[in-house]
Amino acid sequence: MTRVTAAVIGTGPEPDNIVWGESAAMAYRHGEAYREIEGCELVACADIVRENAEAFADEFEIDDGRVFEEFEEMLFETEPDIVSVCTPVPTHADLVVGAAETEVPGAIHCEKPMADTWEGSKRMARAAEENDVQLTFNHQRRFDPTWQEASRLVSDGVIGEVERVEMGGKNLYDFGSHLIDLCNHFVGEREAEWVLGQVHYDEEDVRYGVHNENQGLAMWSYGEGVFGLASTGYGSGADAIGAHHRILGTEGVIEVASDENEADVRYKTDTGGGWEEIDTEGAPAIERAISHAIDCLESGEEPVISADHALRATEIIFAAWASARRRGRIELPLEEGGNALTEMVETGELAPVASEDDNESGDEEE
Repeated sequence: MTRVTAAVIGTGPEPDNIVWGESAAMAYRHGEAYREIEGCELVACADIVRENAEAFADEFEIDDGRVFEEFEEMLFETEPDIVSVCTPVPTHADLVVGAAETEVPGAIHCEKPMADTWEGSKRMARAAEENDVQLTFNHQRRFDPTWQEASRLVSDGVIGEVERVEMGGKNLYDFGSHLIDLCNHFVGEREAEWVLGQVHYDEEDVRYGVHNENQGLAMWSYGEGVFGLASTGYGSGADAIGAHHRILGTEGVIEVASDENEADVRYKTDTGGGWEEIDTEGAPAIERAISHAIDCLESGEEPVISADHALRATEIIFAAWASARRRGRIELPLEEGGNALTEMVETGELAPVASEDDNESGDEEE
């Protein structure tokens, strides 16, 4: 029995052609998730390159008559309950707003990061709210057992009250959107009050259509003595943190994906004798994220990967770049609607040089 019908906007090329930072074939991951979720039927797809859409349809057994180049036509003709947006980041805002304004799907699940500007990010959220559409973003690490184990330790009070969350990763935006979203989660979905940041950018790194700094440092306050800290750049800033996440509490510390050992999660308390290590089992996080979005569509509950939660993480990122340009602290809410890193490149304040070794790390940002 079919619970929900689904469609995909932006199928992209086939997975055999993955180039991290350019095309990650995320539509195929979404398609696999829809195929595995009980009671879900993937009924249509759209891509401006028709042969890409046709290849996707062949893979997921979508009828030829439900393959489209225009997403609005697809929505009106097939009326899916939920639609995934898997296109390059600069197209997210227009596609999400356009899909919401059709008032056809009850839910839109969009790839992260939200948009290439702060105003674009807010525009997506407004359109979803105004048209009564559930909007979620694919911050699927919230459903990864490794981060869920860290969350359980925090919730159980193993390290007391959280006082600071730290993150180390390749960048603040593409990869960092996951990690900053989780920083907010670890402090109880609190909103930041101010952000102070600085960046280094001399080697061009454009990922899915958007510039990313080579190295960044950002600090922000959640109020009441609780802070966030991000240091980015593999081989540089990320090494200063030495883990994807470090959560410091009044009675101990938790580390996720520490550089010092192979344990997925480790923690130590003020009363313990040393590090306790925990290994977790893998799980299809994207499938779990989309399944959660479908469950919330049916129940009416707010998803943990909601637009509101994504906005809180995205605001910190854009504020960090704005702070670097202004050379001062940014009080939130962020008033600048653009993208300070891109704007600094366009004005020549930053002049990154293209490299033949872009995305050399091979890390899977998603």
